[in-house]
Amino acid sequence: MTTFRETTGTKERQMAAGADGAEGADGVAGHGGPAGSGGHRGHGEHRGHGGAGDTGNAAGADRGHRADDAHDAHHERLRRWRLVLGPDGAESTGRALTGQDAARDGALSALYGGGKKTGGRSGTERSAGLGASAPAVARWLGDIRTYFPGPVVQVMQRDAIDRLGLSALLLEPEMLEAVEPDVHLVGTLLSLNKAMPETTRETARAVVRKVVEDLERRLAPRTKATLTGALDRSAVTARPRPGDIDWDRTIRANLKNYLPEHRTVVPERLVGHGRAARSVKKEVILCIDQSGSMAASVVHAAVFGAVLASMRTLSTRLVVFDTAVADLTDQVDDPVDVLFGTQLGGGTDINRALAYCQSRITRPADTVVVLISDLYEGGIRDEMLERAAAMTASGVRFVTLLSLSDEGAPAYDRAHAAALGALGAPAFACTPDLFPEVMAAALERRPLPVPDPGADVPFRPPYPGHQGGL
Repeated sequence: MTTFRETTGTKERQMAAGADGAEGADGVAGHGGPAGSGGHRGHGEHRGHGGAGDTGNAAGADRGHRADDAHDAHHERLRRWRLVLGPDGAESTGRALTGQDAARDGALSALYGGGKKTGGRSGTERSAGLGASAPAVARWLGDIRTYFPGPVVQVMQRDAIDRLGLSALLLEPEMLEAVEPDVHLVGTLLSLNKAMPETTRETARAVVRKVVEDLERRLAPRTKATLTGALDRSAVTARPRPGDIDWDRTIRANLKNYLPEHRTVVPERLVGHGRAARSVKKEVILCIDQSGSMAASVVHAAVFGAVLASMRTLSTRLVVFDTAVADLTDQVDDPVDVLFGTQLGGGTDINRALAYCQSRITRPADTVVVLISDLYEGGIRDEMLERAAAMTASGVRFVTLLSLSDEGAPAYDRAHAAALGALGAPAFACTPDLFPEVMAAALERRPLPVPDPGADVPFRPPYPGHQGGL
């Protein structure tokens, strides 16, 4: 029997095999592996159809339906196991795939390996059959978009680039038109920016713009609403206009004026929000590490930079860095321009970047500096920490995000993270959904909503219905 250790890409195949239904390979009724579902009753073992009276007939029919359901579930389970294990699972499952299942299996095998070839120390090794020719890859990209949902397609594309070294093919416009755009693909395109020919650049920009617009639609409304509330909450007035009265706070402030006989509160003092000022209230500096490992964070930061820049009460500056510093504030309104202005990869000099940001601060008490970096410093460590300490002491709200993506905490320099935490700037990984709350707390000078590193992180399925786990 084929074992999981023998099967390259089993985890990924499992995810894709469950993509066409509500349950994964082990989510169908039964226990054990594909050959050990014991206790199954076939159609020939239905009982109770000849019982005495209606009660016997009903009971027999019910048992028959249950047997039919178990039979169907068993075969569905074997079908999914066959997709998970690949061609080498045909013998252990006793299942032959036909139609769309055979096409799905072919697409999976082309990427994750199908069948064995001789060679290597163990005598056998897995081989993938996708190859590196543009026509073959283009056909494969079309196939997976036909047979799998969008989120699964994105995972398979990323694996194809990583496993089979297909990055160079993305420089061809025809190839870009066939892929499913996502954040990871944008990161790959940005890393190829310098090598990208002009014939491909416009297609690449269209792919990046689609991803950026999707992110803006998802993130902008909540970000604006959250930050507008945070900026307005400081403007409390005792003479509000009728539409600006905060009735909950007004009632609490006037409970001493309650008249029992009239069952009412006399609002002797009104409490409400002042009208938002047209002038800039706060200044935000996004300082973004553009090393290769931060690609997804750079994409999200560019989108958030555009959202923040669209708010007239915020002055937003966007700075990217590796060993050099680039101020992209003049392009912040267009995240696509920002992203194509970055140069993913290279070294890291956080100290130089913080020195530049520090030189641009004019109102420390009204400034929030957000450093987005894995904190691997190639510059002068002590000076980096001294600059962070100096900004904090001057009144700047200093925020350190190890990442700004849905991928969780990356590898990072724990010593630097601990040192910044001791300065009152805890370093933590932040998801795009949490970022508005982080910024609101920073603007209001409240404690940051730092996720508990010991808490269980809720699992977000890669696509609807995926249960995960074997």
